[in-house]
Amino acid sequence: MNRYAFSIITKNKDGKRVFGSTMYPKIPFRNGDRFIYPIEGDRLETVAKRYYGDTTLWWIIAKANEIRDGTYALDPAKQIRVPRNINSILSDFERINS
Repeated sequence: MNRYAFSIITKNKDGKRVFGSTMYPKIPFRNGDRFIYPIEGDRLETVAKRYYGDTTLWWIIAKANEIRDGTYALDPAKQIRVPRNINSILSDFERINS
């Protein structure tokens, strides 16, 4: 799933493409959510690949854990939540961005 699929693309005054804001759904706690400690060197996309089979779904884990900058390695001493019901999350994402 391309998280930019629903983003509005405009051009700035110099004619360069600019992505508009993408809205993300709230991700409430649900029974069955996993709580894990990242492996040394893990980043959001490696965790998404491990649990969802898709690196592009890293934003779900970021949003669930209120992580604003996913460009750094996760702290292996800090537990994170990995939501399980991604179909519901993706449906909410599509609904608010359509």
